[in-house]
Amino acid sequence: MTPNELASLDQSFVWHPFTQHADWKDPLVIASAEGCELVDARGDRYLDGVSSLWVGVHGHRHPHVDTAVRAQLSKMAHSTFLGLTHEPGIRLAESLVHCTPGRLSRVFYSDSGSSAVEVALKMAFQAQQQWGHSRRTRFAALTGAYHGDTLGAVSVGGIELFHRVYRPLLFDAVRLPAPTFREDEESLVEQAVSLVQDAGEELAAIVVEPLVQGAVGMHMHSPAYLNPILQAARDVGALVILDEVATGFGRTGSLFAAEKLRAEPDLLCVGKGLTDGYLPLSATLASEAVFEAFLGKPESTFFHGHTYTANPLACAAAIASLEVFHTEDTLGRLPAKSALLANRLDDMAQLPWVHQVRQTGMMVGIEIRQADGTPFRAELRTGHRVCMAARHQGVLLRPLGDTIVMMPPLAMDEENLEYLVRALRTALMDTLRG
Repeated sequence: MTPNELASLDQSFVWHPFTQHADWKDPLVIASAEGCELVDARGDRYLDGVSSLWVGVHGHRHPHVDTAVRAQLSKMAHSTFLGLTHEPGIRLAESLVHCTPGRLSRVFYSDSGSSAVEVALKMAFQAQQQWGHSRRTRFAALTGAYHGDTLGAVSVGGIELFHRVYRPLLFDAVRLPAPTFREDEESLVEQAVSLVQDAGEELAAIVVEPLVQGAVGMHMHSPAYLNPILQAARDVGALVILDEVATGFGRTGSLFAAEKLRAEPDLLCVGKGLTDGYLPLSATLASEAVFEAFLGKPESTFFHGHTYTANPLACAAAIASLEVFHTEDTLGRLPAKSALLANRLDDMAQLPWVHQVRQTGMMVGIEIRQADGTPFRAELRTGHRVCMAARHQGVLLRPLGDTIVMMPPLAMDEENLEYLVRALRTALMDTLRG
């Protein structure tokens, strides 16, 4: 089938996520992938500047992960995890408990980041109820939060464009002020702590994306901002949920952003990079205290599950991906790459349209505005046009409004990282100059 035929069929039959189909024209049909590149149906190659929506950490078709998935496929593709178990699910749970921070001891599998957060919210609420804390029915979350698209996750979300249409269906969260960048932190910590203290005995849990709020536009904050807020939640008896779906598996420079915080999580959500992008899989890790709250009577059971919970192929991919972190010293090689990226981004920040560059590890947001500092009109879709111009340079990027997101695979080498920034610079100049 030709690329044009595929594109025509796509426009006739497919409904894409986060896509306004009134503007969906000339879809790019991806046919294959290798390393840090994607190849379209015409044979053109593109540097994958967003890790295929933040999931690929070691690059596409990594030999070790390929081998692990093929080996598992020769044994079993799927078996239910309800009432049964299997080796890949067991081994992955052990690996996750050993590599995550704090005293997390139990792993509950699901199939997307949204589901992992939904699980954590339900676990926190039910545990509080079963401990006898009947007033603890509320959650605290940061302004601008994004925790997924299921209704519970949307309830603790705070991006108006994504979430306002669903407000009549949602529960009300305690909304804490969050910085766009670290310079804004000091004035907001006291306000956030006060709101947590005021909610007091009503709070079941606080849920945050540690260090980087991704989907709102790569807003960054430091441990110094988050630590007193999480401690305040602890002090009033709330559980701490850390959503590391986006920040986990090396994105912030350490395996998990939680390693940089004082507060240990009661619940930790992971997804995206868990399987290196091979198959859908997520997990919610819980402390033993939370797990024990569900022991006893039949009605104390956690009544939640998914058909594809702990899919063996996905678990095999995840185990192999964690092994690659060790065999290739992925984390040890990150500081030099992050520093190079920061240096090249500093150069690009001199362009008149670059309002702010936000970076933590390999997570980057470049906010663009008009040369006089005022925002572009939304209807111009300037960020989208810049990303389309980057395609002509052989680079795939994705905007969040007028913030260009750059989140390359951790395996991307220095030469390609330099080209990534250089291509974006060219795209900015081609789109905005004159």
